[in-house]
Amino acid sequence: MFGALSERLQGVFSKLAGKKTLSEENIADAVREVRVALLEADVHYGVTKALIQRVKEQSLGQEVTKSVSSTEQFIKIIHDELVSLMGGGEAELKLTGSPAIVMVCGLQGSGKTTFCGKLAKFLRRPCGLVACDLQRPAAIEQLKVLGQQISTPVFSVDGEKNPLKVAKQGLSWAKAQGLEVLIVDTAGRLHVDAPLMEELGELKKLLSPSEILFVANATTGQDALTSAKAIDEKVAITGSVLTMLDGDTRGGAAISIREVTGKPLKFEGVGERLEDLRLFNPQSMADRILGMGDIVQLVKEAQAHVTEEEAEQMKKKLLKASFTYEDYLKQMRMVKKMGSMKKILKMLPMMKGLDMGALEGSDEQLRRTESVILSMTLKERREEEELIMPRRKRIARGSGQSLDEVNRLVKSFRQAKQFMKNAPKMKQLIGGQGWR
Repeated sequence: MFGALSERLQGVFSKLAGKKTLSEENIADAVREVRVALLEADVHYGVTKALIQRVKEQSLGQEVTKSVSSTEQFIKIIHDELVSLMGGGEAELKLTGSPAIVMVCGLQGSGKTTFCGKLAKFLRRPCGLVACDLQRPAAIEQLKVLGQQISTPVFSVDGEKNPLKVAKQGLSWAKAQGLEVLIVDTAGRLHVDAPLMEELGELKKLLSPSEILFVANATTGQDALTSAKAIDEKVAITGSVLTMLDGDTRGGAAISIREVTGKPLKFEGVGERLEDLRLFNPQSMADRILGMGDIVQLVKEAQAHVTEEEAEQMKKKLLKASFTYEDYLKQMRMVKKMGSMKKILKMLPMMKGLDMGALEGSDEQLRRTESVILSMTLKERREEEELIMPRRKRIARGSGQSLDEVNRLVKSFRQAKQFMKNAPKMKQLIGGQGWR
């Protein structure tokens, strides 16, 4: 996602290198190219115009801070404006009522029904799904399959053609079941039309939902904005959801939709799995747009898989360069829980421009390293016994790896420890706020 936009912006930034001030003369071309880049990424024209105006106002006449370059200062201005444009911070769901009702709407093909399942899994509380999409063939069956996958009950009425009757009965069912949240999947259309609008209006009146979420497919660009605005005018949506942000999209909807509707972006779908849903974070999105990795999400992933106590213990070992093969094994297993190495490395800013194809075998390399460490004795893993050559040969045979693989691990491990012993600046970073 945002590949073309990121590359175009990087080209713009490089032209400002070495400038002492951000003047009207030296940013004129840069601002013009940023405008073109945004429009090509399918950002709404009015949104682009407003953003560019704010960037110019922020840039003109600014003295370049001694500790940063003019390029870095211009990037920061654009980054801050993008974050502001997309909402500033995360907007969580407001779930009130018993049960709290979330009405999900959108056009056909937007990933609306799949989002209902993802949301139920994301909330991690007693939820129910109600099948009120009576227009699309197999929509009810799809919702039932999703419900089974996440152990969430689904309410539907066979043969019923009136979504209002299904919604009313579904609400009574949820109260009888003692469910905390009721997620209502409504019918989509191939385009916004009067019957769809009337149906949504009647459902809102009946259910009084605490959240009305509009689901948009990020690949549809300006069409998503038109639909979001039309539905918002009818039912007053409380927020939007962008799906398929992991695909090859230009990303304009992500940048524009909040400004167009005046309602926050609340979630983003970043994959096909039911786990691939997360709160929309403007800081994270701006980082990705500018090719700065995704440290926000990387930290969240790490915090979900490592405790504060584990992090503190590892920090102390790194500071003393006293980590062992056993610690290395623990870290590898934590990384595996977070996902593939390719996914993790793409979140790092320094990985920009790296050939990701070269990382296809990185997970296999982790597996081989793990098998080598597991073939060591406990004392060897804790470095209480030296890995002499006869032992290395036995470890190679026991792990099914070559002796070269074992030697490579031992060499890289020793180099890492030596690096930490000789890197006071790195130790200072780890000891301060740079860690977690």
